[in-house]
Amino acid sequence: MNKNYYAILMAGGVGSRFWPISTQDFPKQFHDMLGTGDTLIQKTFHRLADLIPKENIFILTNERYNDLVLEQLPEVEQRQVVLEPAMRNTAPCILYASLKIQKENPDAVMIVAPSDHWIEDEKTFASNVKQAFEYCSENDALMTLGIQPTFPNTGYGYIEFDKSSAKAIKSVNQFREKPDYETAKDFISQGNFLWNAGIFMWSAKSVVKAFKSNQPELFELFEKGISVYNTEFEDDFIRDNYPKAENISVDYAIMEKSTNVHVIAAEFDWNDLGTWGSLYDKLDKDEANNAVVNARTLAEDASGNMIRTKKDKIVVIDGLQDYIVVDKEEVLLIFPKSKEQDIKKTLQQVKDKFGEQYG
Repeated sequence: MNKNYYAILMAGGVGSRFWPISTQDFPKQFHDMLGTGDTLIQKTFHRLADLIPKENIFILTNERYNDLVLEQLPEVEQRQVVLEPAMRNTAPCILYASLKIQKENPDAVMIVAPSDHWIEDEKTFASNVKQAFEYCSENDALMTLGIQPTFPNTGYGYIEFDKSSAKAIKSVNQFREKPDYETAKDFISQGNFLWNAGIFMWSAKSVVKAFKSNQPELFELFEKGISVYNTEFEDDFIRDNYPKAENISVDYAIMEKSTNVHVIAAEFDWNDLGTWGSLYDKLDKDEANNAVVNARTLAEDASGNMIRTKKDKIVVIDGLQDYIVVDKEEVLLIFPKSKEQDIKKTLQQVKDKFGEQYG
């Protein structure tokens, strides 16, 4: 296994559209959302460990989840858990982790991957990542994996690539924001647009250089800590300086501003598992098209529902179509699938009315 291969696993999000299972104290990446016996972060870690030495996989997360990470990934040492003392979006934490990795190994090439995505064909995933790593080892490039669109999705950003190239690794023309339905249809008909999966590959050298030229203030803030990174004094420096960082995504910070961005159209099935509906799409269904996790169900005139409870709870449903039914201790959610994007708003209403402890 190549000692220069590294990974940054993004595990700091709250996943509020998966409420009531996903909460601030226990977000979705630490749950077995698919009912497979592994949590999402465990599945992602083991997928990366097929390609990357385990000791080179760093977990980026909020400091409140430190114990959860160590509990769920017993192979990981504390040095691999990179803690954010404040929520500042993806650019600051990626720069911070990249500087740590570069100090440890100046020849490092790395993947930055969310901890909560569903990828079925792990061999093909590894092959696409290796292809990107080889390119990034030899070229000053920022790379991303794009997903071949299957329908005009308005929930993802898009990557427009140079369609004149016949090579597998294509130059990126521009990143596009989440479109409306008509624009998404137009993107797909043009044939050179991919979904932005938020999976990036680059050498430590290239990503640090990109931050230095595109985000000089952010770079300067974190560069000041280089002498203490990977030492016992790192925590103090980060606690004092991290909250000063601008709240900015890595897409805005460097990807959209750089001219050396390339994309590989991923050859594996992918789902970002962002909502109950996306989870429903990936689960096996019963004869009435209900997706069931953990529950034992008796369903009459009930179809298209997403049902999740604690292990072996009996659920009787009659006359319900296309609903999300999630039972968790003190909260029961019964919500139309068509309105799943409103769950975030509903969670806020619950917290306002009944207290923060329910979110």
